Formats: sequence, structure tokens, C-alpha cells
Amino acid sequence: MPLVVFCGLPYCGKSRRAEELRGALAAEGHAVYVVDDAAVLGAEDPSVYGDSAREKALRGALRAAVERRLSRHDVVILDSINYIKGFRYELYCLARAARTQLCLVYCVRPGSLSGGPRVAAAAAEKQSRNVSVSWRPRAEGGGRPLAAGTCVLREEQAVDSVVNGGTQAHLFKELEPKETRTPDLPAVVIPDFEKAANHVSSAFYPPELLEALMLRFEAPDSRNRWDRPLFTLVGLEEPLPLAEIRAALFENRAPPPHQSTQSQPLASGSFLHQLDQVTSQVLAGLMEAQKSAVPGDLLKLPGTTEHLQFTRPLSMAELSRLRRQFISYTKTHPNNENLPQLANMFLQYLNQSLL
Repeated sequence: MPLVVFCGLPYCGKSRRAEELRGALAAEGHAVYVVDDAAVLGAEDPSVYGDSAREKALRGALRAAVERRLSRHDVVILDSINYIKGFRYELYCLARAARTQLCLVYCVRPGSLSGGPRVAAAAAEKQSRNVSVSWRPRAEGGGRPLAAGTCVLREEQAVDSVVNGGTQAHLFKELEPKETRTPDLPAVVIPDFEKAANHVSSAFYPPELLEALMLRFEAPDSRNRWDRPLFTLVGLEEPLPLAEIRAALFENRAPPPHQSTQSQPLASGSFLHQLDQVTSQVLAGLMEAQKSAVPGDLLKLPGTTEHLQFTRPLSMAELSRLRRQFISYTKTHPNNENLPQLANMFLQYLNQSLL
């Protein structure tokens, strides 16, 4: 079954979306496993992303947890920041090796710059059509809030309330929208973004760490094969595209494995010895057969069914060079099923190389 990778900065609603997707898939009878930072670390610890060594260990633990769960029978949801495209490529290779589907869900906070110009424009267009806002800043000079159309997140005020001793509940209370004096606008509706903030993440990310993560963030790009199919969700008001995600996970074909993600076939311990012995016997028989041959003859060697077209006398140095090339290629593709055919395969290789 497939792998669903969630991606986005803290406080963008990844965990809530992951829980929503888990509940929808579980209701359909699928076995769903959620892997997140808290499951690996025991508790969510934002300070990990401030230490490169600890963060690297966290990524390795997340990758190992996904690899253990990934199979053709279970759905695995990875709920983490996943801001490094190289790490997302590793997850893509895991899914490809398991021959299962993968999709990426990119969560963006309204007004955030991490989504790039296209996401920011989409968020601005969405806010212009709907007066319901998620964040309402205070005015610069006084305590009266701005109009409902100016939806700008001012993180400095929110962080200041926490640093000066306020609790996280006080943080969202300060950001609670109040009525404006604009008579022609309807009443402001508070979405579930603030209500679910404590449910999404119980850890507090310092402003310096949030800024560093935003600078290091490598936004997904649907032109990259490891970032598609890509589903971008702006805020929590936008519904989760369950039908499209379900089609990407259960109806699309899994990416075919290639040599870097495919396990090499097992070879016996005596494979190289037999390969060396068979090719040596072929060379010895060929040197003996060409003593009485004339150009145009078909040389048949003992223990083989193939024939070698004799066009000119061959030196031992030239045949030894071709033998080393054949051995080097065969060592990279060992297969016990080819042992009885090694002599014929070597003769075919000689025929093609001596043309």
C-alpha cells in the first residue's frame, strides 16, 4: 500500500490533515500507520531542528520507521516537516523499491511565504473571495483591529506575549479577531485554525527557529518526479481532496523499480570461481581450434552449443582482454540460473566483440 508524505512548516495544520486523512482511509477498511516526530522521539522536541546532528539522526529514524512499515498491504502517513528535497527523494526511492505508490501533501499557512508566489497568490485570491479570516492583526498605532480585508500575520506580537511570560493560550487569545467598525461587512467567522492550534502541535517553536526553517525550506515542485503527485492545501478552510488522493494512492500505477532500488539476485559462493574456470576453458579450446582453422570456418568448442565465426587469427592477449571485460560485467549481474549457460554466453560475447 502507498506512502503519503506531509510537508510544511510548523503551525500549518499538517497533523490535523494527517489525522483527517487517517480517519477517512481507516473508515474504508485500510490499515493506516502514522509516523511522526513524537512517535520517533517519544515527545515532540522543536530544539532538534536547531541542531544539525540531532536533526540528521531524526531523519534517519523517520526513514527507518517508514521502511519498517512500508509494504503492499498498509498505508503509511509520514507527518513531519520534510523540508529537504533530498530526504523526500530518499522516501521516493523507498516507495519505488517497495513497488508502491507515493503522494505528497504540502500544507501552507495562509499568508505564509513558504509556498512561493503561486501559493501566496492563491491564498490572496481565496481571502478576497471570503471575508472569514484566520489571523487578525492589531493596528500599528492603536488597539483597534484593522479591517477584515487586511489579513496579515504579525508574529512579533504573538511571540512577544509568549517570551514575556504569557502562555500559549494567551497567544491565541491575543490573536482573536474583534468586530470592526466597517458597517458593510458581515460578522467575522472564526475558523477552526485557532481552535486546532493546540491539537496540531503542543510544542513551541522559537521565532529564531521558525525563521531559520523558513530560510532552509525547499518547497516541493510538481516537476520533480519525487514530488508528484502533489496536493497543496492553503489553511484549514480548504477541504482535503480525498477523491484525488484516493485515486493517486490506489488507482495509479506504482513507479517501476530500477537498478539502484532493486535487490541484486543471490549468487552462490563459488559463482566467481566457476565463471573464471569456464572462461579459461573456452579460451584454451579456442586457441587450440584456430590452429587448424581457416577464415570463414565456424569453430565449435566442447561443452557449448554456440559457434564462433573465425575471421582472423586471435592472439591470447586480445582474448584475455575480452575475457576480463566479460567477467567484470557478469560480476555486476550474478545469477545462479546462468551457470550452465556461461560458456555459451561468453562465446556470444566474443562473436559480438570481434565483429
